Amino acid sequence: MQFAQLACAIPQAPSEIVTPKLFRIKSNDHQRTPQVSQTDATALSARQPYRAQPLDEMQAVTTLERKGLLRLLHADTLDRQPRQRQRSVTYDHHLDDALRMLAETLDYVCAERLQPALPELALQLAAHGELTLTTELLLQLRQASVSTVRRHLAHLNQDQPRLPRARPSGQRAAARDIPMRRILWNLQTPGHFETDLVHHCGAVPVGDYVHTLQMIDVATGWSERVAVLGRSQRAMEQGFRRIQARVPFAIVEIHPDNGNEFLNHHLVRFFRDTIKGVLLSRSRPYQKNDNRFVEQKNHTLVRALFGDARFDTLAHQRLLDTLYDKLWLYYNFFQPVLRLRDKQYTTEQGATKVHRQWDQAQTPLERLCATGALNAESQARLRALRAQTNPRQLRHEIYQLRDQLFELPLARSPQDSWLIPDEDDAEAMLNQ
Repeated sequence: MQFAQLACAIPQAPSEIVTPKLFRIKSNDHQRTPQVSQTDATALSARQPYRAQPLDEMQAVTTLERKGLLRLLHADTLDRQPRQRQRSVTYDHHLDDALRMLAETLDYVCAERLQPALPELALQLAAHGELTLTTELLLQLRQASVSTVRRHLAHLNQDQPRLPRARPSGQRAAARDIPMRRILWNLQTPGHFETDLVHHCGAVPVGDYVHTLQMIDVATGWSERVAVLGRSQRAMEQGFRRIQARVPFAIVEIHPDNGNEFLNHHLVRFFRDTIKGVLLSRSRPYQKNDNRFVEQKNHTLVRALFGDARFDTLAHQRLLDTLYDKLWLYYNFFQPVLRLRDKQYTTEQGATKVHRQWDQAQTPLERLCATGALNAESQARLRALRAQTNPRQLRHEIYQLRDQLFELPLARSPQDSWLIPDEDDAEAMLNQ
């Protein structure tokens, strides 16, 4: 930054009073127009011999034209004024036509690589009769800077035809109108269900196999499970119909992940037509914590019983439904569950820790009755069903059904790894 302070003390004529003026000029290599600070607007009203001296010195410092300096001195403000008229065209359409051919010849390289090769490449194409080269066009190609070439290429690319963009698939189009969110952990109103699908495919998800459709109510911990064979529209609709018929309170919200089995036009239409006023939401992609309650129960209520075994027949699906009917009664009526009451964040030694507080353990049925979502008749019916059930015998029946499930053909026990056999195992199997 260069600073020049020019003081002009002009002697006073008998008929006029001239006030001294101080000019402060700032100029640098990046700013073509200097900043001139004015302290007195009448500094140049002196006689002609004295007026030229400050202009000469300012011109020597700023390297600007005298008329430009005069405009800056007489202007109300030193801010850049909007352009009154457009610049004349320096590069005409002939340069655009040549750039289009030259860029195509070099396979559309960037402007930094294309600009140095423009004159020589144009002469070579003109020698082969590919380009009509004039003296004016050659001069423009030599004068064009990298910024000019980049700007013209961007303009030319707008005129190029583009391939049609692929529209969202059916699943993506259906999910586009469903909001992404997370159900609050301290929700007190029952009916907000996190939904997920557990695959019983073994080590390789090939062919049709049985799935467990599970729904967990966030407020009470109430759980619903059914077995479905495959993930077709009809199988998923039948599974949701069985859950809707058995759940003792209204379903307010269904919150699945982003799987195709949930977010498609057929199932979204089924939800809105069958469950009036239901709210559909979904978790964020690749964020399993948005469905943290159902993900936890996938392990404790499904994987803990069956492991990673493969179930792929109709007999598996029917027997698994029978087991889930008993598990529905056992878990919702007899197993107490904890619910998060409060959590606080503290910072200790630069690390953030979460302190959680849990309430007293209660069964999902007790939590549901405490919310007031059930009328007196429904509460009496559910409590009577609990009173006439032997929980020890019920647990024994559940594990008996699990053992029968593993005895069916193509099933494997939870202890089997179901890994892909290595070369020695594969050779032994072939020799049998």
